Amino acid sequence: YSCVSTTSHPRPSVEKCGQMRFITAEAKASAGRLEGKLREKTLTLDTLNPQVKAVEYAVRGPIVIKAGEIERYLEEGGTKPFSEVIKANIGDAHAMGQQPITFLRQVVALCTFPELMDSPSFPEDAKWRARRILQGCGGHSLGSYSASPGVECIRKDIAAYIEQRDEGVPSDWENIYLTTGASDGIMTILRLLVSGKDSSRTGVMIPIPQYPLYSAAISEMDAVQVNYYLDEDNCWALDINELYRAYQAAKLHCQPRVICIINPGNPTGQVQSKKCIEEVLHFAYEENLFVMSDEVYQDNVYTPDCQFHSFKKVLYEMGPEYFNSVELASFHSTSKGYTGECGFRGGYMEVINMDPEVKAQMVKLLSVRLCPPLAGQAAMDVIVNPPQPDEHSYKQFRQEKSSVLGALADKAKLTEQILNAVPGIKCNPVQGAMYAFPRIFIPPKAVEEAKASMQPDMFYCLRLLEETGICVVPGSGFGQKDGTYHFRMTILPSIEKLKVLLGKVRDFHIRFLKEYSALE
Repeated sequence: YSCVSTTSHPRPSVEKCGQMRFITAEAKASAGRLEGKLREKTLTLDTLNPQVKAVEYAVRGPIVIKAGEIERYLEEGGTKPFSEVIKANIGDAHAMGQQPITFLRQVVALCTFPELMDSPSFPEDAKWRARRILQGCGGHSLGSYSASPGVECIRKDIAAYIEQRDEGVPSDWENIYLTTGASDGIMTILRLLVSGKDSSRTGVMIPIPQYPLYSAAISEMDAVQVNYYLDEDNCWALDINELYRAYQAAKLHCQPRVICIINPGNPTGQVQSKKCIEEVLHFAYEENLFVMSDEVYQDNVYTPDCQFHSFKKVLYEMGPEYFNSVELASFHSTSKGYTGECGFRGGYMEVINMDPEVKAQMVKLLSVRLCPPLAGQAAMDVIVNPPQPDEHSYKQFRQEKSSVLGALADKAKLTEQILNAVPGIKCNPVQGAMYAFPRIFIPPKAVEEAKASMQPDMFYCLRLLEETGICVVPGSGFGQKDGTYHFRMTILPSIEKLKVLLGKVRDFHIRFLKEYSALE
C-alpha cells in the first residue's frame, strides 16, 4: 500500500495509513513464518561484546539464583529440611533487619517532601540541614539535576568531614565528587586509567581475595588483572614483598599503572596497619602507580587494637614529597558503616594530585551521566554532617550508631569463635567490615567429585544451600590461593539468626566431612 498522495489517488487518513502499514508488516511476518525465515537477532552471544561475556560477579551469581529458586519453591508450598532461605551472601544491612538511623531518614524525608518542615514531629536540627541542602538544589527541589560533581554545599561538608577525620589534613572541596555509590567512582577512575594494547595494556593490581567489582570492571574494560595475594596466615595482612613480586611478574606482559586497596577488607575483614599503608604508598611512589583506596568500611572497625588509617592522612604524614605527588583516589559510601543505606546509592570520591587536564576529562566523563541521585547525595551529607553534641538529635543519634556498631562487633567475635570451634574450618579474626572469609577443608573425594563440573567450594556451598537454606558465596568468586577453599558470609543477621546460621554451618560441615571421609 502507498501512503503517498497523487492527483488521481487522494491521500488516505493518518489512521488508515497506520492500519495499512500494520497489516502489511503483519502479513510479511506471517509469510516469513510460513517460509521458516524469521528475522535473525541482531544481538546474539556470537555478536555480544566479548568483554561483557568475560564479566563475573559472584556476589549475585549462580548460587544466589539457585537460592531464589528454592525461596519460590518454599513460597509455593514445597518442602525442604528448612523453612526459609537465609541470604548471607551480600552486605545488605536493611535486608537483614538493621533499622535505619532516624536522623538520616528525617533529613532525607524533609528534603523529599518539604511540606513536612511545618510538622512538629521533625526536630529543628534535621530541618536546618534539609533547608541547607535544598537551597543548593535547582528550584529548591530534590527532583532537580545537580552539577555533575554534586551539590556544592554537600561537597563542602564532605571536605570538612575529611579534615576532621584526618585531624587537620587539608581537604579541598573541589577535589570531592559525589558518586552513585562507591562503585560508580571506582569505575570512573578505572575508565581514565585503562588504555593500551598487547604488552602496553594497563595492569590493575588488586588484592586476592578481592571484591568482585574489581575483577568485573577489569574484564569489562579489557585491562589486565594483576593479583597480589594477602597473607592469610598473618590475618590477611598486605605483604610488601608480595606487591613487588606481582608487579615484576606483570611487567613482562602489561604495564601496571594502578594499585587498588580495600581497607577495611572485603571479603577478608582485616584492618591494615599504618606501617603497611606507608609501605604501599612508598611502593606506589617508587613505581609511579595511581592509588585507589576503597575505604567504604572505615566506620566498621571492631577489634580494640585496630584503628582505621586513611591513605590520605598517612600520605600527608610521609611528607610533602609524597603528599604533593602520589595520585590518590579514595572512596566512601552510604551503603556500609553504621547506616547501611544501600538503596540510596550515595557515595563520594576524593581525588588528589590528578593532572589538571586529566581532571577536566574526568569532569567531562562525569557530566555524561548528568549527576548522582539527589536523595543519595542528601543521605551522604548526613553521614558527614551528623548531629553535634549541642543539638537536639545528638543523644538518639549516638545511641543508634553505637547500638549498630556494638552489635556488629559482638557478631564479629561470635562468628570467629563458633567457626574456629568446627573441625576443618579456620577463621581469622573479623577485625572490620561486615564479613567472615573462613578457610574450609574439603576432603579429596569431594574435590574429585566437584571438579567434573564446578569449583570444589561452589560444590560445597551448593550442598550447604540445598541442605540448610543458607546462602553464602564460594571463595573462588573472590580469588584464593590454589589448593585453598573458602566461603564469604556476612555477619549482618540478628544475633539470634546468626547463631542459627552458624550452628547449621557447623552441623553441615561435620556431616560433609564424615560423608566424604568415609569414602576415602
